[in-house]
This record gives sequence, C-alpha cells and structure tokens, in this order.
Amino acid sequence: MGEGNHISPNNDCKTITVEPGAHDANFHAPLVSSYNDRIRPILDAFEDLRRLNITKQGIQLPTIVVVGDQSSGKSSVLESLAEITLPRGQGICTRVPLIMRLQHHPLPKPELVLEYNGQSVLTDESRVSDAIRIATDVLAGEGKGISNTPLTLLVKKNGVPDLTMVDLPGITRVPVHGQPENIYDQIVNIIMEYIRPEESIILNVLSATVDFSTCESIRMSQSVDKKGIRTLAVVTKVDKAPEGLLEKVMADDVNIGLGYVCVRNRIGDESYEEARMAEETLFRTHPLLSKIDKSIVGVPVLAQKLVQIQANSISKLFPEIVKKINDKLGSHLSELEKLPKSLTSVAEAMSAFMHIIGSAKESLRKILLRGEFDEFPDDKHMHCTARLVQMLDQYSNDLHNHQESDSSKKNFLMKEIKVLEEAKWIGLPNFVPRSTFLTLLQNRVQAISRIPVEFIDKVWDYLQEVMITVLVNHSEHYHQLQVAARRAVQNVISTMKDKSMKHVMEVVEMEKITDYTCNPEYIHEYKKLMANETEFSEDVLHCKCNTRNQCWVNLEGFGEVEVSHLRQYPCLVSQAFDLRMRLTSYWKIVLRRIIDSTALHLQFNINRLVNKDLGEKIVNEMMNPYGGGIERLLEESPSIASKRDRLKKSVAVLRESKDVVARIMDRISAEED
Repeated sequence: MGEGNHISPNNDCKTITVEPGAHDANFHAPLVSSYNDRIRPILDAFEDLRRLNITKQGIQLPTIVVVGDQSSGKSSVLESLAEITLPRGQGICTRVPLIMRLQHHPLPKPELVLEYNGQSVLTDESRVSDAIRIATDVLAGEGKGISNTPLTLLVKKNGVPDLTMVDLPGITRVPVHGQPENIYDQIVNIIMEYIRPEESIILNVLSATVDFSTCESIRMSQSVDKKGIRTLAVVTKVDKAPEGLLEKVMADDVNIGLGYVCVRNRIGDESYEEARMAEETLFRTHPLLSKIDKSIVGVPVLAQKLVQIQANSISKLFPEIVKKINDKLGSHLSELEKLPKSLTSVAEAMSAFMHIIGSAKESLRKILLRGEFDEFPDDKHMHCTARLVQMLDQYSNDLHNHQESDSSKKNFLMKEIKVLEEAKWIGLPNFVPRSTFLTLLQNRVQAISRIPVEFIDKVWDYLQEVMITVLVNHSEHYHQLQVAARRAVQNVISTMKDKSMKHVMEVVEMEKITDYTCNPEYIHEYKKLMANETEFSEDVLHCKCNTRNQCWVNLEGFGEVEVSHLRQYPCLVSQAFDLRMRLTSYWKIVLRRIIDSTALHLQFNINRLVNKDLGEKIVNEMMNPYGGGIERLLEESPSIASKRDRLKKSVAVLRESKDVVARIMDRISAEED
C-alpha cells in the first residue's frame, strides 16, 4: 500500500492518491485496484449515511452525479465502468435517479442487488436490466413518466472501480407519446437538486457529434458551477466524429475544470474486455484520435480519474461532515430538551397547570402593575403601564378639549342668559336659583358622557389583547390550556368592562345631580375669574362695533369673545357672567374627579384581576363540563407532537450516522498507527 493512500479525519487531512503506474491504458483487469482496500470502508460508510437519508438533515454527501442530454451515451459510459448491461430503448431509459455502487471484489461470481422501497432484490448480470425496469415501474409507474425516488444498484464484481455514482434521467425537451407535457421541467428539477450542492461532482457526458456549447447538460452544470471546478466531461462516440475533436477538447470553450476524458464504449455484442482492447487500439492507431494525449483517453483512465476525484472529495469533506453531524445532533437534542415534558399523569398535569398560571400571573404583574418590560423589550405595545398612562393622558385631553355647540365665542354667555330668563318666572328678581346652575352643569356633563364610556371600552380591549398574548406565550405547548385561557380572559374582561362601564356611568350621573365640592381651588379659581367682572361689564357697554356690527373684547381665561348681543340684556349680564365663572371653576373640579375616579377604578380592578380573578376564572374554565378538566393537558397539541416525533427521528438518524463515522475514524486511526 503506497504512502499517502489514506484519509485523516482531522482538518489537516491528506489527499488520497492512487499509486502511479497502476492505471496504464493497456492495463485491463481490474480497471482500478490499488486502493480498494483503503477507500472501500469509507465508501461503505458514506453509503450507510446515504441510506440513512442524512441529506434530509441538511448534510450533503460527496456524490458523483452523471448528467447528459438524451442519447449522449450516458448509459454506455456507466455500463463500461460497471461492466453490466443497463436498460436500453427509445425515449428516456433512466426514469428515476439510479445510485450505482460499484465495489471491486474477488468473487468467483458477481453479486448484484437492487435496493428500493426498503427492500433488497438479488439479481444477476443477465437479468439486471429487466430487474431495473421492474423496479423503475414500481417507483415511477408504468409508462414513460419519471420520479425523484432513487433506486440503488449494488455491483460487487472483480475488476470494477470502487465508485458511487448517481445516474439521472437524460435531458429531453420534447415529450414523446406517454410522457407528461412538463417532462423537461421535471427532469431539470431532479438534475438541479442533485448538482446544486457544492459537494457534488458533475460527470457531464457529451457526444463528440455535437457542439458542446449547445448541450443542455452543459448549460445546467454551468449554472451551478460557472468555473467548472467540480465538473468532469466524458466525450463519447469519438469514432463517429474524430475530426476536430482534439481541438474541441483542448480549446475547452465550456469551462470543464476537471478536464476531459474521451472514450469508446462497447459496440454490439462485444465483451467488455474486447471493447477495452478495441478502445486501446482506436486511440493508438487512428490518425486523428491517436494525437490526443493518452492521459485523457480510455475507460480505465476515466475510472482512475473518478476514483481520484471521489477520494479527494471525501478527504476534503469528511471532517466537515463529521462536524455537521455533531452540530446537528447537538442542535436537535437542545430543541427536544426545550419542548415541554410529556405529561403522563393528572398530578403532572396539575403541576404544569399551576406552574403556567403562576408564571403568567407574574409576567402580568410585571407589565401591568410594576412597569417592568424585560420580557418584551422591543414590543412597545406590551409596555402596559406606559401605554395606560398614555391612554389616560389622551382621555384627559379629550375631556378638557371638548367643545359645546353653544359655547362659541360669538355666543358668549347666551346659554346662561337663556337659563336665567326661564328662571325669573319661578323665583325672586335678581335671585339666581340653584336649579339654573344644575341645569347648565347637567348639560355639560351630558355632552361629555360618551367619552368615559369609549375610554373604558378601549382600555379593556387593550388589556384583553395583552393578557391573551401573555397567557398564550406561557401555554404555547398546551393547546387545551390556551383555549381555556383565551376563553377565561374574554369572559373576565367582558365582566370587568361591564363593571367599569357601570362605574363611569354612575360617576357621570352623580356629577349631574350634585354641585358639591370642598376643594379650595374652586373658590380660588372663582375669585380669580370674577375679578374681571367690572372691566368686562364696562367693555360690553362701551365697546365700539366694527363694520360688521360686532364688538369683541379680550377676557382673561377665555380670549377674545363677541359681546354686542349682550347689550340687549343689561339686567342679566352680571348674573350670567357670575354663573359662567362659577360653572367654569366648578367644571375643572368635575373633570378632575371623573379622570381620577376612572384611573383609580382601573388600577384597583387591574390589580384584583391579575392577583385573584384571572387565575380563578381559568381554573373554572378548565374544570367546567366544556373545559374537559385538567386531564385535557395530557393531550399534546398536534404541532408539538409532530415536532417531537420529527426531532426524535432526526436524532435517531444522526446518532446512527455519528456511530457510522466514528467507526470509520477509528479504523483510519488504527491503520495510521
């Protein structure tokens, strides 16, 4: 065994090389023999990984992918390498991805096994073509359709190179009878899936009879491998178009980075040994083909190059694959650990239930009562204490800025005068009865009565969103609890909203029937406003009208008001002014009482809701006949059950994959020692 014929599992791995002189074009049996003993265990390991569908875990394996236009000679090349007969005929012969595992083995009789749909079918050289057809019909259906379900053919035979290749359907643009109209798109999708990964080596089979640049297979490989660094070209049918072949290969107009190999495949009833002898003679004696360098002609050279490329790819990617398997396994185990524990008893369900409710209530205390936002740092909608203060500020502004329809500066004091005119019939002259003040007060309170109701509706709708969000987050793995929690929040919020509506409506009604306050600010504000009475009365009498017959005066606290209409009521102006100033002073007290009362009511009930009512309501919802009881928590949600099952299957695959690579690494280490 030559030095350097090994792979290291470490990042400083050496490239596997084939011993020089072992693959001369005249050397017929076996095609490649020098490093089978060392590379085969690694190939077997990779096949085990492939069988485990490790690619479904996002881990790509180094793969030689065989592509070519229809009738390019793709099947003939594979036959020459495997020395077996593959299906032939009109149209697409390869209708499913065919994974060919070639193993050199000094058996007296070759062993051929087809693997598909979880079964293994023994066959032999005389029946393998029919066996592949039967298996293909099972996978792709009878007819001429294709499928992306792979079929594996294991060939153990003396003299074949240790190679694993994937043969894909030949590219055809025009569907023939029995093929779907989108056959081209289906084939392209399958080919692209296999050649897109950077781990794939593309074996592009080209016919010497065509312009390489026009081949669909070239266009596809160039789309994923623009510089051709992982593309090897095999030129077939060289005996049919020898003219200019050397120039085409040397010019390399289509960027084949791994080079070309020109081959002559078996013709007619030739044996594989006869075909190889004929190939050797052709490239040695043909006036044109003999000019092509012997290092790029012949099936043995192709076998050597493929083995070398495969070995280099494995040596390069093996450490990374080991790392990816370990990383994926660690990630999936971590995800499994984060999933909620499967509940197996009522006691466990009750414990989980109490834990979830307790943690959810603590979160609500933080965001609704204490103003801590660490659980939702970037979601300002969940910064509840700040949002509630913001909503209260807006509520206060809405109440203070509300304008009555008859309080226009152009009709200043007219509402008071009309009420006074009515009152003079039921009381002594120059006496302002209490009923006049209450009438004006009731009108004002009624005008703003909808604002507290709308505010309460808005606040509790917001609180419902917040509470449902928190409870759903904490019970995300328990569908039945989420349903019960959502229903409980909706019910308790509905109750609290009704209670708050009743409260603010009572507050509004109380303000309508009373004119009491012990707040000293009322007298202070009233005196301040009444200090302007004398000056205002003088302005009303002596103000000059403008061209529109309007008189405007500046009144502190009210700005400019129009007063020409007040001259018609000289006996009532003083009383109207006094009434307006009393109402203005008292109105500030009324608004403050409404706002403060609403705020205190909300804070009290939010506190009670979080600390007491919500938990009790959720328990009641779980325990009622429609809630299904705590036992319903034992029923895992479909999404969690599906995720748990998927992760468990992935972990099983990755663990088995880890064992596979560990065994081969141990073997490599033992051989190096």
